[in-house]
Amino acid sequence: MSGLTIAALARAADVGVETVRYYQRRGLLETPDRPDGNGQSGRVRRYDGDDVRRLRFIRSAQAAGFTLEQIGELLALDATEDRARVRALAKERLAALDGQIEALQKARASLRRLVRECASGSAGPCPILTSFDHAGGRTT
Repeated sequence: MSGLTIAALARAADVGVETVRYYQRRGLLETPDRPDGNGQSGRVRRYDGDDVRRLRFIRSAQAAGFTLEQIGELLALDATEDRARVRALAKERLAALDGQIEALQKARASLRRLVRECASGSAGPCPILTSFDHAGGRTT
């Protein structure tokens, strides 16, 4: 897979052209030089399979919750054999995910309780709405 235009690269990696450009601005993806056109304008940059793989890597790492800064570091580490640093980054991400999961489980338990309370009563304001109203800091 070589000689891809930016549009073809974007399609191959299932991203938009502006996403490719954004990653280029962030330094995550190189911007190839335009071919020497002997003075002609409009020469098109070309990308290859390595660029597609790099874009797919970036998207997969983002889906796992890594920040663009962390992804940049992971990409740089790919050229080394510093497994310890890659492992440390992955452990940091796992700890963050565990925290998010814990927070979501607490939110789910609270919402389940509120649903039960709302279903058991018929008079007065709904406990779900009251809870959200108080969480927003409003007093009515």
